Amino acid sequence: MDQSIFIKQFIDFNKTTFNNMLNAMDLFQQQSEGMTASLLDQAAWVPDEGKKAITDWINSVKKGREDFKKIVDDNFGKVEDFLKGSD
Repeated sequence: MDQSIFIKQFIDFNKTTFNNMLNAMDLFQQQSEGMTASLLDQAAWVPDEGKKAITDWINSVKKGREDFKKIVDDNFGKVEDFLKGSD
């Protein structure tokens, strides 16, 4: 088997695995966010500052995940461009 084909398949496999893992993490975080929102709606004893802190934390986690995905996708693109150049 040609080495470049093997490497391309390996990169595609890793990219697919990464995207599947990130999608699973996204679903888990959405479920957690929904449960947290429901809990906070029912918890009158939690002050507004606490609710805002939790909401800010959730938004920070989302942004971090999106930034991480963008960086990894950019780097997968660089590897794919590099491999195209080696053909």
